[in-house]
Amino acid sequence: MKKLTNLILGALILSAFVFFYSFVSTKSPLAEVRTEAGLVSGLANSTGDVTAYKGIPFAAPPVGDLRWKAPEPVKHWDGVRKCDAFGPSPMQEKPTPFMVYTSEFLIPETPISEDCLYLNVWTNAKTQADKKPVFVWIYGGGFGSGGSACPIYDGEAMAKKGVIYVSINYRVGVFGFLAHPELTKESGGKASGNYALLDQIEALKWVKKNIAAFGGDPDNVTIGGQSAGSMSVNCLVASPQAKGLFNGAIAESGSFLIKNPLLPATTLQSAEEQGVKLAGKAGTKSLAEMRAMPADEVMKKFNGRFTPIVDGYILPKAIPDIFAEGKQNHVPLITGWNYDEFGAPAKSKEDFKKQAQQQYGADAEIFLKYFPAETDEQAKDSQDRLGRDMVFALSGYKWANIQSEAPNSPVYVYNFDRKVPATGNMVKYGAFHTAEVPYMMDNLKFLNNRPFEPADNALAKLMADYWVNFISTGNPNGNGLPEWPKYNTSQYQVKVFDAKSETKALPEKDGLDFLLSKAGK
Repeated sequence: MKKLTNLILGALILSAFVFFYSFVSTKSPLAEVRTEAGLVSGLANSTGDVTAYKGIPFAAPPVGDLRWKAPEPVKHWDGVRKCDAFGPSPMQEKPTPFMVYTSEFLIPETPISEDCLYLNVWTNAKTQADKKPVFVWIYGGGFGSGGSACPIYDGEAMAKKGVIYVSINYRVGVFGFLAHPELTKESGGKASGNYALLDQIEALKWVKKNIAAFGGDPDNVTIGGQSAGSMSVNCLVASPQAKGLFNGAIAESGSFLIKNPLLPATTLQSAEEQGVKLAGKAGTKSLAEMRAMPADEVMKKFNGRFTPIVDGYILPKAIPDIFAEGKQNHVPLITGWNYDEFGAPAKSKEDFKKQAQQQYGADAEIFLKYFPAETDEQAKDSQDRLGRDMVFALSGYKWANIQSEAPNSPVYVYNFDRKVPATGNMVKYGAFHTAEVPYMMDNLKFLNNRPFEPADNALAKLMADYWVNFISTGNPNGNGLPEWPKYNTSQYQVKVFDAKSETKALPEKDGLDFLLSKAGK
């Protein structure tokens, strides 16, 4: 009897152990991970199925003599580096809420530093052999602000859906784009100024070398970004220096395939001339003096607009020329724009019509058919749509058209039309610039004071599922989702995301065609 009791007890203990081991093996993600520079530890979420590794350095701090240089390798460390908090955001002005952009869309107030080259990894992999698809997120901010620590960029929800989510920092403003003849000479003649893009490429190289240790597949990497992040994706797709570092792209609201009136790309010569003028105004006479200047003083004295540069190296030619010659990196693409991307200062109907006559002459009547101005209210709506098209939609439309004709480069186009639920003054912003990001990342929980409806949660799940499928396979379809057809220039089918999402022929296509026919003229 005692023997039988012991056998039963032993069986129960064994069963409990097997159950516990089974539970742990299916729920617990990786703990310590070895990168090329050393071991890192992360922080598991409350349910224990995702671990976040925040603040992993992917390059040496770009400070002192490394200011305005290509990123240098990370120094090795001993022991285990605790990566449980975001690294500093790039050097920029203190974040201040404005318009619709409340704190969840902005970087934390601290820390902000030149020492900013850190990335973050969220993973639900259980072993290094899982080889999960990888998504690398590149933030927006007009190339002068932003960082990976914005709450809406949290990667837990996407990791729960089975992708390794990586968000990266890159230098912005004067620290990310200052060009100067002496900097070009110092670089061995390769060029100067595109440090932000070099940072992004260095982060992708880090992913290629290290992501397998987090359970990711280094041969299945999709890059994605919004606004300036979308334009960065466009640059990376165009750049020969990024070849082989990714095999899918997601570009939300923006590219350089049409000249952007707010963020124009510049040439190396003009960027160097600007750098010489700024250095003179700042009273510096050498690179050593420029690098010795405190970072906050640099921001004040080197004050200007900074954007990617056609430098002959990262961007050997203007991006439209690279695409026209078919020399871009050929990868599947999701691209699109939001309905209320850009609110223009309102002109009266008379002034708007007068502007149309001045700009389009004999074609003004055609223009006003697509952007009518019979009342002041209608003129305001037309100006908002025109601003959206000129700054964001037109460049995405051109990219989609080029992409649809390129080999091995399927493209899927969306319009985000959901007017995000709001109260008070926030209602007027509708489907605003950046509004789609917390939906496609299934991160609505981070948005403050929004009276969301069941339709919003359903839309977030739908978009996140499409995005995860695309990241996994290069095709957003699957898992019983409504079909999202490939875009082509015979049918112009796009997915319109709203309270009720559906596939449509591209809305307002004729107006885009008119603007495209006039672009650059």
